[in-house]
Amino acid sequence: MAKASQATWGGRFSAAPAELMLKFSESVSFDRRLAPFDIAGSQAHAAMLAKVGILTAKERDAIVAGLGEILAEVQAGGFKWEEKLEDVHMNIEQALTRRVPAAAKLHTARSRNDQVATDLRLFFKAACAAMIERLGAAERALLALAEANADVLIPGYTHLQRAQPVSVAHHLLAWLEMLERDRNRFAAVAESANWCPLGSGAIAGTTLPIDREYTAQLLGFVDVKGRPQVTQNSMDAVADRDVHIEFAAACALTGVHYSRIAEDLILWSSAEFKFVAMPDAFATGSSLMPQKKNPDACELLRGKSARLQGNLHTLLTLAKGLPLTYNRDLQEDKPPIFDSFDQTAICTEVLTALLGGLKFRPEACAAAVADPALLATDLVDYLVRKGVPFREAHHAIGHVVALAEKAGVPLDQAPDAEVRAVHAGFGADWKDVFNLELAMKRREGTGMPGPKQLRRQFARWNKLLR
Repeated sequence: MAKASQATWGGRFSAAPAELMLKFSESVSFDRRLAPFDIAGSQAHAAMLAKVGILTAKERDAIVAGLGEILAEVQAGGFKWEEKLEDVHMNIEQALTRRVPAAAKLHTARSRNDQVATDLRLFFKAACAAMIERLGAAERALLALAEANADVLIPGYTHLQRAQPVSVAHHLLAWLEMLERDRNRFAAVAESANWCPLGSGAIAGTTLPIDREYTAQLLGFVDVKGRPQVTQNSMDAVADRDVHIEFAAACALTGVHYSRIAEDLILWSSAEFKFVAMPDAFATGSSLMPQKKNPDACELLRGKSARLQGNLHTLLTLAKGLPLTYNRDLQEDKPPIFDSFDQTAICTEVLTALLGGLKFRPEACAAAVADPALLATDLVDYLVRKGVPFREAHHAIGHVVALAEKAGVPLDQAPDAEVRAVHAGFGADWKDVFNLELAMKRREGTGMPGPKQLRRQFARWNKLLR
């Protein structure tokens, strides 16, 4: 008879594993969070085994009820996890078998290989749904902030140098585009996960007459028309970790977006910019300097981005050299996945709350955007509208910028006579270009920051995020 500690595979062995090996190889310390998905998979598997005649209806009902009791204990924190049973699957199966003798039949026609693959696909579907919901909340917070500051203008930057004027709302809607791509990316990962591997066994399925489509339907692995979706190659089904990598990649890229947003906010909240005031609830002070208000929430968003990228790299490295099919290395796929989900989820919640407490400083924004150099490109356009070739116009405005710098005056106050001597295209109206309100109204093409386009974008996003 197998030793108690070897209940799942001990028949081949004459001795139990070393205590050190048990400690080294266990995964229940982290994969126990799959318990709800493991139990759902086992309940569906029991129903399928009854459907094909391997379990009686009475045995099925007892197993399903017993699994329900265990789930309640797990959720209440009263379930006793045993390290010697290695993982979440065997902990649950052993606890069930003690209560329901028929549970000894439950592992018929499945392996822990296809069992964990199923658990994780169910996890990914739930995790993606949670991320889509959180991202939607962040997007709505961004839209509200943009609408509340629709009339505030700031310099836009390239190379961290003042470039052209934009509205705060246009800048915030750029962030919104990023988050919407993230939301769509998680939806795509959920679709990729929506294929049921249960029934693939350890590598080559089973000789028993199982009904994989029935199990898939019970677990919600269905297409938009309700048709079951099952994996089509038993070897690939248990070896595949693409969805894990796709999920980690979606988290990592979301983290990169949060990091870029955070960097903008860190700059904007500095004494050098003063465009925005951070909410006190998401800032900290200094243990030495009493005047400090540090944007720690934003700095942590930047830092978490590196952690999420590390998780992605871990998974790519883990999978890159493995032969088909399952290898024990793959046990290590779960910690980075769980961490990516947990960190991306809390980052999203922090960003949403942070956005809700931001206050723009219109006076500081107005002072910065009043810089006439921001409209140097508009001055190029002024000559282009008169038929001057762009490169020639660009060169001419470069001369005007140099004139202003030499004279020590803003661009719109460059000596008129000298400016008009630079190029024949300059008329008496060249300074009219520096009317900021008119300059913004001229930016009305699709995707531009003009007021009409801004109203269109508000309508678009309100409809999309309803």
